[in-house]
Amino acid sequence: MSEDNPDVPRNPPPPQQEKEEPPEARRGSMLLGIVLGTPALYALYFGGTSGIAPDARDTSLLTGPSTFIPIAVYLMVAIVLAAMPRTSQWGAGLLIGLGFFTLFGGGICVGYLAQMRA
Repeated sequence: MSEDNPDVPRNPPPPQQEKEEPPEARRGSMLLGIVLGTPALYALYFGGTSGIAPDARDTSLLTGPSTFIPIAVYLMVAIVLAAMPRTSQWGAGLLIGLGFFTLFGGGICVGYLAQMRA
C-alpha cells in the first residue's frame, strides 16, 4: 500500500491553534487576607460590641442580635470580594480568616468557661 492511495481516507491536519494570552494575574494575596482579616475581625467584633455585656442595663431589641452584625458585615464583604475575579484571592483569604476567628474564638470561649466554677 502506498502513501498516495486515494481509497484510504487520510487524517486531516490538526487545526492550527492560536496563541492564547496568559490569564490575567489575580490581584491580592490569600495569605494577606488571612493575616489581616482575622485580627481585623476581632477588632471589629470587640470594638463593635464593647457596650454589650450581661451586666449592662441596655434592654433594647437589638442587644442580643447586634453581636452578630459585625460578623455579618465582614462575611458579606468577604463574599463580594471572593466573587469578583480580580479580588478572589483576597476574598478567599478573608473567608479563611473568618474560619480562624471562629476556631480561635471558640477555643478562647471554651477555655474561659472551663475555668468558671459553679
